Amino acid sequence: MIADIEEFSSAEAIERVVEFMSTLPTENGWNSFQPLRLYEGFWTFPHFLESIILTQHRFKPKPGDIFLCSAPKSGTTWLKALSFAIVTRNLYDTSNSPLLTNGPHHCVPDMVGFEHKPDIRQPGIPLIPTHAPYHCLPKSVLGSGDVKVVYICRDLKDAFVSIFHFAAKRRPKENEHISIEEAFELFYQRRSIFGPAWDHILGYWKASQERPEKVMFLKYEELMNDSELYVKKLAEFIGYPFSFEEEQGGVVKKLIDLCSFENLREGKVGDWQNHLTPEMGNRLDNIVEQKLSGTGLSFELNNGSS
Repeated sequence: MIADIEEFSSAEAIERVVEFMSTLPTENGWNSFQPLRLYEGFWTFPHFLESIILTQHRFKPKPGDIFLCSAPKSGTTWLKALSFAIVTRNLYDTSNSPLLTNGPHHCVPDMVGFEHKPDIRQPGIPLIPTHAPYHCLPKSVLGSGDVKVVYICRDLKDAFVSIFHFAAKRRPKENEHISIEEAFELFYQRRSIFGPAWDHILGYWKASQERPEKVMFLKYEELMNDSELYVKKLAEFIGYPFSFEEEQGGVVKKLIDLCSFENLREGKVGDWQNHLTPEMGNRLDNIVEQKLSGTGLSFELNNGSS
């Protein structure tokens, strides 16, 4: 049983998880490097799922740990960069930050391969990124008051377009290409990586409403529109607030400028209009509006009108 893997060695735990994953429903419509597997209501690649299951049952948090959470292509890289810049600003100047040479994914590595690392944290860096839905975070984290969770999401139309292009670049050459229309239908029908996308968002949104001292909910578009405000809120929430002197000295703006290239890499707000038809955009807006109805969460619809 998966619930018992706490009791086994790393090798035995991995073996049991791999065996368990082979029994899960699959979806291969994306023709990607692996079929998606359905686990606890969401789809993902075994590449990610192994670590998610292992950390669910075996991860031991430390006081001050900060989980950086997002669905793929929803602001992940920018959130990593900003968070790293905030927590290390007393170690590095913006002119010699490791972000400039190594990039956010090296500075804040993912949890993939959890069982093969004695500590997934970088030395002195309490940041732990994951794409896992809220209910699939480690049980030890969900029950801890000493761990903070920051979640970022973005308009699902833009997120879908980014996922489509990301998947296309990484599709094995021998696998048949799928059109953006085919991928859209899979996304709409909830069969996409870490889909249903709206459930991923709602899980963190509800947690942020129930436990605002533990879970912070960010929107990519709001962070774009007023970066300084939300970066200060982020720093305050994770326990690294800016001093009055830092604010007056322009430290916040310097950190934002340092990370601005990661912001641009994530994609432009509203870029979906260059790839999807208005009908496709409306379909996605309608289902998102339906799923979010009554939750208090909404997204400003960017439908291309002036």
